[in-house]
Amino acid sequence: MNQLGELLGKLGVARIAAMAVVAVMILGFFAFIMVRSTTPQLAPLYTNLEFDDSAAIIAELGGMGIPYEIRNEGATLLVPRDQITTIRMSLAQDGLPARGQVGYEIFDNQSTLGATSFVQNINHIRALEGELARTIGGLSRVQSARVHLVLPERELFRRDIQEASASIVLTVRGQLSAGEIRAVQHLVASAIEGLSPNAVSIVDSSGSLLASGTGEGEVSITAQAVEERTLGVETRMRTRLEELLASVVGLGRARVQVSAELDLNRSTRTSETFDPDGQVVRSTQMVETGDQSNGPGGAGQVTVANELPGASEQGGEGGTQSSSSSLEETLNYEISSTTETEVTEAGSIKRMSVAVVVDGVYTYDAAGNAIYEPRPQAELDQITALVRTAMGYDADRGDQIEVVNMQFAERPGIEAGTAEPGLFEFSRDDLMKFAEMAVTLLIALALVLFVMRPLVKKVLAPEPKPLALPETASVPAEYKEPQEDPLAEARSREAATEAWMETAKSLGESQVKALKMVGELVEESPKQASLIIRDWLSEAA
Repeated sequence: MNQLGELLGKLGVARIAAMAVVAVMILGFFAFIMVRSTTPQLAPLYTNLEFDDSAAIIAELGGMGIPYEIRNEGATLLVPRDQITTIRMSLAQDGLPARGQVGYEIFDNQSTLGATSFVQNINHIRALEGELARTIGGLSRVQSARVHLVLPERELFRRDIQEASASIVLTVRGQLSAGEIRAVQHLVASAIEGLSPNAVSIVDSSGSLLASGTGEGEVSITAQAVEERTLGVETRMRTRLEELLASVVGLGRARVQVSAELDLNRSTRTSETFDPDGQVVRSTQMVETGDQSNGPGGAGQVTVANELPGASEQGGEGGTQSSSSSLEETLNYEISSTTETEVTEAGSIKRMSVAVVVDGVYTYDAAGNAIYEPRPQAELDQITALVRTAMGYDADRGDQIEVVNMQFAERPGIEAGTAEPGLFEFSRDDLMKFAEMAVTLLIALALVLFVMRPLVKKVLAPEPKPLALPETASVPAEYKEPQEDPLAEARSREAATEAWMETAKSLGESQVKALKMVGELVEESPKQASLIIRDWLSEAA
């Protein structure tokens, strides 16, 4: 105890006070870091929520006792990261979030007893609209959707039928392609009986018309589809040719450009051919007829038979006989015929042009300088033959191919097969690690330089000793020894105390500035600071 009292006496009141203030501030700083590190990390549970869904989800979270945080005026809810999956499953069991749409669960919450047919029809349309909106909202490029259906009922004794139609408002991420727009149209048309894809109009949240729904706007969509199809054909052919040439001349030493012209006419041709040599008897019909008649002769009548010579001799027999017969044969032939129907779909290649630029060969002299040399013509002919075969060259349709050897403006520095990542090519994870290390180093340096170093220096600094005259020094004769002042010692102590207080005050100000700077760093990067403290705690354990 005596030694402790002596040590406290040597330090002085000002130094002890400064050490206490610094210790309290350091403890507060580390307590703040520990509290932030032990606080659960929050992550977005849902984003872009409707107010109804947000209110319902907050009520459910409050009932489950789960901490949450509201951002973006209720559109985003944050919950502990390690409980996101469990919370989403619990909310899905209750049908949340509904995205502002009501599906087929509308029939589960209502009693059909006493409901009119009008109410049932309205509920059916609402259920269809809600289910379609949920399905469309599940697409990756669609953020939210709202669907309106017009399903007219057929009236009695009315021949004209009004067609069904639909209108959709989409909130998208980026811009939808023509194929994605047609996919939404066909999705809705397939779910509604009697609805045509051309009767589905689509508008985005900015008011741009994506599909008119009346057939008038299909021209622009078709033109965009044609452009996408042409670009797809050119890209596939260019990639194929560049991969082929890269294995021959090296990676990056050949550039290929392809221009394709597609035949977008869809035609159907039907032809029927008859073969006269291929006759086959289909049926035969034969008809045979015969007629024979007998009758008495007329006495005293003047006829041709009576006037013939010798007719008088036979006149006493008194009768004549006559007979006739015919044969009719009918043959039916079947002539062989061939019917061909040829359908030519749109999208076939009508004409293609390919341009290839190949770099030359580089050699190095004794000084290490690159010397450009053009490729021989025989090698260019072989490259031309390879490209002609790979592209499916057809002279009848007017294809063109041109292979030119020219020096590139920038010589490729890496040969094929030796590509390595650059020295300063960092990924996002690497940058995050570097930032964490930088923040950790900065906090550590701030603690050492502005807190620990001044404190240790002041504690270990020796106390100033009063000046003493040397023993051999001579005292002047006129010197008179002053009278002993009883308050001199108290005044010297008071002066020393004031000096120490000034020193401690300046030291405290510097330390407060250092701690304030460290606190600002922690506020700017709380996540990195919590990770640093967590690492320190794990290392100490």
